[in-house]
This record gives sequence, structure tokens and C-alpha cells, in this order.
Amino acid sequence: MRELFDEAHGHSPLDPREASRKSSTTPLRKRFYESAGVAETPEGFAVTLDGKQVRTPGKRMLAAPVREVAEAIAAEWGAQVDVIDPMSMPVTRLANSTIDGVANDVAAVRDDIAKYFDTDLLFYRASFPEELIARQAEHWDPVLRWLADELGAHFILAEGVMHVKQPDKAVQAVRQALPETPWAVAAMHVVTTITGSALLALALYRKALTPDQVWAAAHVDEDWNSQQWGADDEVMQRWAQRRRDFDAAVKVLAAVPR
Repeated sequence: MRELFDEAHGHSPLDPREASRKSSTTPLRKRFYESAGVAETPEGFAVTLDGKQVRTPGKRMLAAPVREVAEAIAAEWGAQVDVIDPMSMPVTRLANSTIDGVANDVAAVRDDIAKYFDTDLLFYRASFPEELIARQAEHWDPVLRWLADELGAHFILAEGVMHVKQPDKAVQAVRQALPETPWAVAAMHVVTTITGSALLALALYRKALTPDQVWAAAHVDEDWNSQQWGADDEVMQRWAQRRRDFDAAVKVLAAVPR
């Protein structure tokens, strides 16, 4: 079901995952450096290759606001072997997108996240079978109760995928709870687009759910289908890549200023 919401929302021009899609068709560059490191600068913690500062595709300095994130980026560069494979560097891709794109228009990316509040994954429930209905309730209802108790946001549920207008007061309450700094917004955008739920991303951001709980809640339908029909290798590969991107966003979201 989450794929339906992905199609409905489309992809923002500032989507932090767009770079990964484009890079998959670009020839891989050979590794040209011996070591990767981190240097503290006035712009933040810059990633270095053989002591030289790295630039983003937009020619800006590749630097993070906290050392933990910069070290994660440097570790990805250090882990490359013969060629540099951007698909194996999710924190680097997120950093590039944040610096080159999101930082230029944080409000637009916040707005893109907020679009999910009107048609969030958690609102639309299965009408059968009973076991799937129960699983959705088990994973999704606690999030909706938390939103009601914590933020006063009360949402309306529906069966199927027919659009249901959500109360403006509830949408405004969760919108106001979004982060405002570029790195946090970029990371939350990645979590939102991967899970199909800005509400799950918000629960993660506010530490109401753990990353594993968010991942499980986002994949209730897929897990159910896999148990019934099995999952082929291609599907599993896509899930593994999504999980790498998700984990990178979680790491950034937990470390950067909010």
C-alpha cells in the first residue's frame, strides 16, 4: 500500500534521495585517494581525502555540523575499494543533498513532508483479512494515540485508499512539530519518503518510537504479503537499499541540531 502513497506524493525537486537515483546511471569513478578524515573548520566538520577538503556535486564544502556525522561520511569514503560507489554511501548522499539542495530552501522541503499529513499511510486501513487489520492496529494505533495525547492531533481513519479530509487543527499541530534546521529536515524527509508516513517520521524525531519500531510499522503490509506469497530477490534488494538509506537518515537525525 505504501507504493500508492509514494505515487500520490511524487518526488520533490529537493528530495534528498534523488541524487542516489541519478547516480545509479553514472559510471563509477576509481578510488583516487589513500585515506579519508575529518577536519574542524569555521564551516563545520569537513570531510578530507588525503588531507584535502571534499566538495559536493554543487562545489560546496562537504562539511557536517557535528563531528559524528562527518566521521560517518569519512567512514563511507574510507570503505570504498577499487571504485567509488555512491549507492554504498547513504550518509554522503544525504549530506550532498542537504548542502546543495535542502539548505537553499528548507521551507519547501518542510512543505513536502507536510503534504503527507493529509494522506498519511497510517490513516488508510485494510478491510480484510482480520490478521492484517490487527497488525495494522497493533503498529499504527499507538502512534495515533501518542499524537492525540502529545500534540492534541486527532485524525480520521478510513478503509482502503479513498481520500479522507483530515481536520485542519490536527494537520497544523503536527506541522508545527516538524524540525526547522536543514540537516534535520533533510533526514526527516528521507524517513518520510521511505516509510510513506510523515507521522512515523515525526514519532521517530520526537523519540516516541525506535528506528526498528518505525521500520516495522512502515512495512506491515509488505511483511504480510511476503509471508503469504514470498519475496523475490529483487524485492529484497530494494528493501535492503531502502534500509541503508533509512539507517543513514536515522543516524543524521539523531546527531544534528534540531
